[in-house]
Amino acid sequence: MSLQLLLFSLMLLLVGAGLWEYRSHLRNLRSIRIRIHVNGTRGKSSVTRLIAAGLRAGGLRVYAKTTGTLPRMIMEDGSEFPVYRPSKANIIEQLRIVALAASEGADALVIECMALQPVLQTLTELKMVRATIGVITNARPDHLDVMGPSERDVALALLGSTPVGGVLCTAEHDHVALFEMACRDRGTRLFVVGREQPEAITDEQMSRFSYREHKENVALALEVCALAGVPRDQAFRGMCAASPDPGAMQAYLIDFFGRNILFINGFAANDPESSERIWQMALDRHPSYTTRIMVLNCRADRPDRSRQLGEAVPTWTRATRYVVMGSGAYVFVKYAVIGGLEPGQIVNAEGLPTDRIFEAIVGVSGRRSLVMGIGNIGGGGLELVDYFNNRTILDANLEEEEQQALLGKGGGQDESPPRQGG
Repeated sequence: MSLQLLLFSLMLLLVGAGLWEYRSHLRNLRSIRIRIHVNGTRGKSSVTRLIAAGLRAGGLRVYAKTTGTLPRMIMEDGSEFPVYRPSKANIIEQLRIVALAASEGADALVIECMALQPVLQTLTELKMVRATIGVITNARPDHLDVMGPSERDVALALLGSTPVGGVLCTAEHDHVALFEMACRDRGTRLFVVGREQPEAITDEQMSRFSYREHKENVALALEVCALAGVPRDQAFRGMCAASPDPGAMQAYLIDFFGRNILFINGFAANDPESSERIWQMALDRHPSYTTRIMVLNCRADRPDRSRQLGEAVPTWTRATRYVVMGSGAYVFVKYAVIGGLEPGQIVNAEGLPTDRIFEAIVGVSGRRSLVMGIGNIGGGGLELVDYFNNRTILDANLEEEEQQALLGKGGGQDESPPRQGG
């Protein structure tokens, strides 16, 4: 047999194997009645978990996969397992998730989009998921180096995951015209949550969550569950019992040698709009913590994000100190100082291990300090969250008066100024 004939035969075998594998994948997809593909800038993992919990409460056999802080496979009973990756993240793993759900007889699969490149977002939806219900949480200026340069470009990239002939749900209000255009192109119905009337989610309802969830995430998840046939009250009960993503916004209160430090994990909200929102929310909710420390976790492979935050942070309500950790911090510091931040307010903790970062935070803390982490959950962010979590003394989600009563201390101004950090 000549070499050319051998190569041609091998090529035919590979093509045949590929066609057989794809036909098998299509059979897997058809066996799953409800397929929900969750995309967006912020809140994808949280919304994925909320939808899965809501559907599960409705009696459906649900499997879900998140790609957030720590990739997780969520099984029918709500138990979780890490997603094994022999090398770097690759969208091909979505095929494996679909196959698992199909083999277990899933009624529904809720899967978070893991693609960033616009062409891969389109490929994932049209060839791998073929959602019956698509979800785009929002479109904000993040990953501009891949999906940018503008927020409009980000919206267009995300709309590549619009399903064909299905339903698309979103809580995005700034780019509705683009969403309508994409849905017309693919013959899909569009539901914009909160467009006709505000989300009917009360503060009392939100207090039933064990962590800080956002109303728009809950409203969006409830709409999706209703479209899948699960009553809203039933779905909501399931959502309240769901486990949060490891990157979810949670608070941790510690007493460190007489210093009460309230640490809030906002690392996962890494675009300026979301970060400012939760920063201001924390300040408004905890006014007695007059020493306010912002911890910014930078990543050398995310210079565009560091620049965005550097330009935005000086325009926010000012912190007492800014502790900069991670790698590539120069980009943030450069633009923050240009924007008006005083260099003396910045504490350089770049490249330090977690315990040293903790000491740097303590070094600039007063008697009662509010500390919030933003920027990136990866590259040391999650390790710092764990460090505070392991030292928590109280449920920091209690109202401030309850915290003070348990601590046996009143609020008010700090009696001693923070020490200077290095």
